Formats: sequence, structure tokens, C-alpha cells
Amino acid sequence: MFNLFRSLLQNKPRIPYVLLALFLVLALGVFFAMQRGSKQPAAASSAPGFKPLVTAQRAQQRDVNIYLPALGTVTPLNTVTVLSRVDGQLMEVRFREGDMVQQGDVLAMIDPRPFQAQLDQAEGQMQRDKALLENAKLDLRRYAQLVPGDLIAKQQYDTQAALVRQYEGIVKSGQGAIEAAKLQLTYSRITAPISGRTGLRLVDPGNIVHASDRSGLVVLTQMQPISVIFPLPEDNIAKVLDKMKDGISLKTEIYNREQTQLLASGELTSLDNQIDPTTGTLRLKAELPNDDMRLFPNQFVNVRLLIDLVPNAVVVPAAGVRRGPQGAQCYVLRDDDTVELRRVDAGESIRDEIIIRSGVQAGERVVIEGTERLRNGIQVEARDADSPRAPRQQQK
Repeated sequence: MFNLFRSLLQNKPRIPYVLLALFLVLALGVFFAMQRGSKQPAAASSAPGFKPLVTAQRAQQRDVNIYLPALGTVTPLNTVTVLSRVDGQLMEVRFREGDMVQQGDVLAMIDPRPFQAQLDQAEGQMQRDKALLENAKLDLRRYAQLVPGDLIAKQQYDTQAALVRQYEGIVKSGQGAIEAAKLQLTYSRITAPISGRTGLRLVDPGNIVHASDRSGLVVLTQMQPISVIFPLPEDNIAKVLDKMKDGISLKTEIYNREQTQLLASGELTSLDNQIDPTTGTLRLKAELPNDDMRLFPNQFVNVRLLIDLVPNAVVVPAAGVRRGPQGAQCYVLRDDDTVELRRVDAGESIRDEIIIRSGVQAGERVVIEGTERLRNGIQVEARDADSPRAPRQQQK
């Protein structure tokens, strides 16, 4: 080292190059030291005796329902704006907001006195016209007895017969006026046209209402049964049509937004007649009894349409299936706690599970957690997914 230093002093022009060389050597040393430190965890993970901790769950075999999911909107079968059919003062409202009413129930009363007066007037006019008609008929019968003896002119008899027919027309017209007055009187009692739930009251008692008013008194909505309209992609329409052609009733389940609570169940009733070109979907309608009144019009819900049943299907958690360029794969845990990477034929997904057509048998354990450090054939420390979660051992 001393000789090297002495040679550096004797060769002063070369000192910058030597310093540069020493700097490069020092930099390379620091770089390799950092690389070695970064590889220590990997070396620890591959150290002899290290067993990655994984969670496994057994593949199950059972009958599986295949659903088509969709987002739907609750739509009433009938919605009616209750209007007044006559003009008058609103005297009484006989419903409370939000009440369930039956068809024919009286909802409101309009002042009936003007319509009762019209009816009385029409009935009085009818009595007068009937009396005139009866008198004309008596005269006609008298003239009929006098005509054969030439006691009166034939023209007088014909005139009397025409008068009888005229009075008959007046009586018939008066009967129509009576029926119209009765109808107006009936319309003063506003009844529910359908069974359903009343909305908020739109007119208060004491106001003058008209038959020409468009806002109405209240909106009445049918709640039982109720329907849900939802779209399906056009690629799934053929499956639905095939089932409907075979006369199979497709069950429809309605869930809340989080898909955690079943709100109602019903059946698919109809399909729209054309596909929406902007979305490539077809609208379907399902009808539900809504016995517990948990569905409200315009409510957004999750729809699951039962389209098929796969008997004795092998299902595994979706977390245990990996998809890549080589297809679907999963790690299967052997009896000796070593893992085997297998290619599987994955079918339909049912919420958080996947149907496995081949590659995994029922009862085999599939790794669902801790697959990031696994490779084919290594031994692991496994625990059952259904067992209480044990604290993870600190890796050394």
C-alpha cells in the first residue's frame, strides 16, 4: 500500500485517473452490498425449513342454481291520478295519505246539492211529459173510434197520432236527462278506481275543483302485485326464450342494493318486442306478489333470474382460481401439505364461487389465501378456512 502511494506521488499526471478508478470501485462495492441486502428476504423465504402459511377450503359438490344478474326498477302495474268528473266544492276527504284502499272505496265528496237539484228538476219535467203523453194517447183512442163513421176528418186523427209520437220522444229525452242528473250526482262521490296505496293529498277540502283539472286529488298506485323491469344483454336472450318456449316458468329474485337481503320472489311474465340499439339489451318484466310491501315504485333493486340448474356440480371459492395466459389454474393441497398447481376447466360464477367442470374433485382442498409465494410441489403450513384464524407466525 505504501509503495502504491509512493508511485502515485511520483506519477502526478496520472493521479486524476487513479482517483476515478478508486471512486468506481467504491461505487460498485456499495451497489453489490445493496443488492445483497435486498435479496435477503427472498433468500429467507427459500431457506430450508421455511413453510409459507396458506388457507385452504375443500371443494364442495351440490346442486347449483345458475342466475342471470341485472339491475332493475320497481314499476307498478297500474297508477291512476284520481280526478273529479264534475265541477264543485270539495267538501270532504275520506282517506289518509299512504292508506291502502280498495276499489270502490269513497275517497272524497263534492257538494252534491247542485246535482240533486238538477235531478229533481229532471224528474219533475218527466212527470209533466208523461202526463201530456197519457192525455194524447187517450185522445188518439177516441179519434180512432170516430174515424170509421166519418165523424172526424182523417187528418185530425193523423195529427193526434203524430202528437203522441212527439210526446213519446219528449219522455224518452226526459228519461235521459234524469239518468244524466243521477250520474252527475254519483260523480260527486269520488271513489277509488283501483286497489292500491294513496299518495300525498293534492287538494284540500274547501277548494273548488273542476273536471278539467289535470293535477287531480291524489295519485293511487297499485302495490299488490307489483312488477320489476330490468334489462338483459342480447346474448342471454336466447336462453330465456328457449325456457319460455318450453313452458318453463322462470323464477325471479329481488335483492337490495348490497345484495345481502332477499326482498321478494316472483316469476318472469313478459319481454319487450325490440332490443335497445344504444345498450344492446332487452327489457324484461317480472311480476311479484309483494305481500310484505317491501317494494316501492321506482325503487332500484338487484335482480337474479334463475335460468338453469346444474346438478352435482363441484364448486370452489372464486379466490382460489387464477386466470392467466394458460387458462384457469388453482393450487390443490395434498395430504402431505404440499401444493400442486393444476389447470382446471372453470364454468359459471355464482356470486363468490365458481363451478369447476374438471381438474378438481369434490373434497379436495384448494388454496384460497397465500398463493403469491407458492410454486408447484413446495410444502406449506395450511389451515382450514372454516377454523378460527390463528395468529400468523413471524417468518425468520
